[in-house]
Amino acid sequence: MPFRRHLTVEEASRAIGLLQSGLSQRQVGERFNVSHSVISRLLARFQQTNSVKQRQKSGRPRKTTVRQDRQIVLLAKRNRMSSAVSLNRDVRTATGVRMSVQTVRNRLHASGLHARKPAVRPPLTADHRNRRLQFGRDHVNWRVRNLRPVLFTDESRFCLDFNDGRRRVWRQKNERFKNCCVAEHDRFGGGSIMVWGGISYDGCTDLYVIRNGSLTGVRYRDEILAPIVRPFAGAIGDDFILMDDNARPHRSRLVNQYLEQETIERMDWPAKSPDLNPIEHAWDILQRRISNRQNPPNTLQELADALVQEWSAIPQADFRRLIGSFPNRCREVIRARGGHTRY
Repeated sequence: MPFRRHLTVEEASRAIGLLQSGLSQRQVGERFNVSHSVISRLLARFQQTNSVKQRQKSGRPRKTTVRQDRQIVLLAKRNRMSSAVSLNRDVRTATGVRMSVQTVRNRLHASGLHARKPAVRPPLTADHRNRRLQFGRDHVNWRVRNLRPVLFTDESRFCLDFNDGRRRVWRQKNERFKNCCVAEHDRFGGGSIMVWGGISYDGCTDLYVIRNGSLTGVRYRDEILAPIVRPFAGAIGDDFILMDDNARPHRSRLVNQYLEQETIERMDWPAKSPDLNPIEHAWDILQRRISNRQNPPNTLQELADALVQEWSAIPQADFRRLIGSFPNRCREVIRARGGHTRY
């Protein structure tokens, strides 16, 4: 553990008492996790001034009081999305104290609050939270024997020009717009492809590329359920359970009739719950594999071929690990009282 640089007044008083009792400066420093030099300076100051308080330092006086610091932090916690500029305006209106925006930032940083990119999640109503909470309670005790017959499915869209905002560049001052330091990215993605896939504990379906328009209930039945899901269900057996979300094509009347006709059991899935579906992270794995290809795809057809190839190359152990996290996802939902989770 790194050494601390300062002692509080109470700690300094105790340190002087330990020195007077016969302990060495090094022993006292180890007791308070500070370096030997800190104790040495403290002892010298005490011998000169007979006090453990630090001398008055020169420099610009502090602009805000402790009470005003607490008010800045309180306003930020009441509205986490407020900017430092708006907080500065609110504090000035409430107290009449003029300060810079950087002073507001400094007070927030000192309290442990830092500006970060917010997590993006779907909006949840009270009914959504209640249904998610009940779902978590019903499935939190599921084990491998319960998860083995479940096929987790979903659709995902992949763009030809993808930028997740995580790339960094090494540059010097005034090199921001230098050609070697600029990441070129098409804001609209340069075209995209929608795919469908399913994963289970013991296997996965082929990746299906949805071409020529959007997915409808008829297409979902004729292109996915009949040729892909029904044979997969037959291989699993009578215990097979289909997990698909509440997208409109999945819940159309003709799809419901088809599943009843084929006696395919469907999991009762709560709305607005992508964090509960393990396949969502399978899409992240697939996107990383596409991004790490030595020759990235340049056309939509190349992207489709690459997606199919990389999907089939994902180890089954990765899918098992994701499905094995399902009980933990339920626990997180219960802990959040049906709210958003870290998944």
